[in-house]
Amino acid sequence: MTKPLIGTALKRFLRDYKRQHWPDVALAGLLQSVEYPANVGSIFRVADGAGMTQLALAGITPTPPHPTIDKVGRFKSLHVPWWYEKDPLTAVSQLKSEGYHMVAVELADTAVPYHEYDYPQKVCLVVGHEDHGVTKAVLNVCDTAVFLPMYGKGRSLNVHVAFSIVAYHILHVKRGA
Repeated sequence: MTKPLIGTALKRFLRDYKRQHWPDVALAGLLQSVEYPANVGSIFRVADGAGMTQLALAGITPTPPHPTIDKVGRFKSLHVPWWYEKDPLTAVSQLKSEGYHMVAVELADTAVPYHEYDYPQKVCLVVGHEDHGVTKAVLNVCDTAVFLPMYGKGRSLNVHVAFSIVAYHILHVKRGA
């Protein structure tokens, strides 16, 4: 019979899995004017779970400490390295100088399905405003754009959900030898 793990058993299970299956990719994120604190908090939680190297917050993205970011993100902003840059183009430039391949998660004319893209070893996911997406200026300096195919009537998923799906896909995709 399967039973849920709690306490020490849960900590050991996760520790042992992490030791045996650490991903072979450096993953970061850029939040370009993600306006709603609940989405920012959710992305911090995902970033922690995915072992992201850093999060860059830019434009009108709210920053910690913030009551909603802290509550929704369960204070993961204390564990995930993050920084703020008013100008998202400056943030992109900084991340590129660190060797990150900039991947916009955006519905764009040249975007490819997220599961068909060949991700390199060092990736920064770029997500934008909940209503307007990644700006044209930022999209134009990204290395590529990927999208999540939608099979229902909706045209997109919530920004933190899309960020999560693509991040975990990148962590577990097999890379060429």
